[in-house]
Amino acid sequence: MTIPCLDFRRLHTDRAAFVRELGAGYEEYGFVGVTHHGLSTELIRSAYQCFEEFFALSAETKMRYHLKGSGGARGYTGFGIETAKDSKFPDLKEFWHVGRELPADHRYRDVMPDNLWPSEQANFKSIAYGLFAALDDLGRQMLSAIALYLKLPEQFFDDKINLGNSILRPIHYPPIHENNTSSVRAGQHEDINFITLLIGSSAEGLQLLQRDGSWLAVTTPKDEHGNDTIVVNIGDMLQRLTNHVLPSTTHRVVNPEGEKRRQPRYSIPFFLHPNPDYLIETLPSCVSESRPNRYLTPITAHDYLLQRLREINLI
Repeated sequence: MTIPCLDFRRLHTDRAAFVRELGAGYEEYGFVGVTHHGLSTELIRSAYQCFEEFFALSAETKMRYHLKGSGGARGYTGFGIETAKDSKFPDLKEFWHVGRELPADHRYRDVMPDNLWPSEQANFKSIAYGLFAALDDLGRQMLSAIALYLKLPEQFFDDKINLGNSILRPIHYPPIHENNTSSVRAGQHEDINFITLLIGSSAEGLQLLQRDGSWLAVTTPKDEHGNDTIVVNIGDMLQRLTNHVLPSTTHRVVNPEGEKRRQPRYSIPFFLHPNPDYLIETLPSCVSESRPNRYLTPITAHDYLLQRLREINLI
């Protein structure tokens, strides 16, 4: 048993059924997988290779790309810093953040700074930002299907995410050499944003919390051409917007057993955020007598993001 996996091509060939199955998967799990998503095998392979090469650099070199006081918004965040909300122990991971490129005079520049690009790798920028753009577009298409499920216009989200404060986060979970550690690769948490698109779910470790309190391992198959399934899950901002019609499901990355503990794990989530000044206000269609509005006070996407980053020890 695992999450539903849908052929993304059906959004265009069998739309009504695809949207129905997508929504049902989200209401049950908060997670679905999509195959035949259009991202090239070469782009994904190049990204893995590029990011593995970066994380193999010395700690001193990597720390040159850490911006103190920035909350890790861009560049490098070192091992053992991010801590899941309500956890006493930091996660066993290091990561890099790539955000949206904006012109110097853009109105969002105060909250969306310049990217950093490692001088040690000439192709890092082209690969990382190419992947950012591809996942940004796939996320927009996924949100169009979600809009249809919510009985909204197909383009409902387009002008709310076109300049979103989205983040591509290559993650390295190093080998675990201690036999007894209180930390895990990623403590149980919910994502902050609208939706997350994850490359790397074929590796063991990701688990989601089911309604009965049990943990479900999320491992997804590759398609017939060997391409990764991309897992797409609901984040807290979309849960809030939909008054929990679409749930943001608690998930974690656990430490493997045996020899697999000594092996590194890599994954590449893309956190799709709305525009910073978008006001998250409960959709009227998601409020009823049996589902009263849980969120009477709207909040901007940026203010919500800051609130959550404080909770996880990034600012």
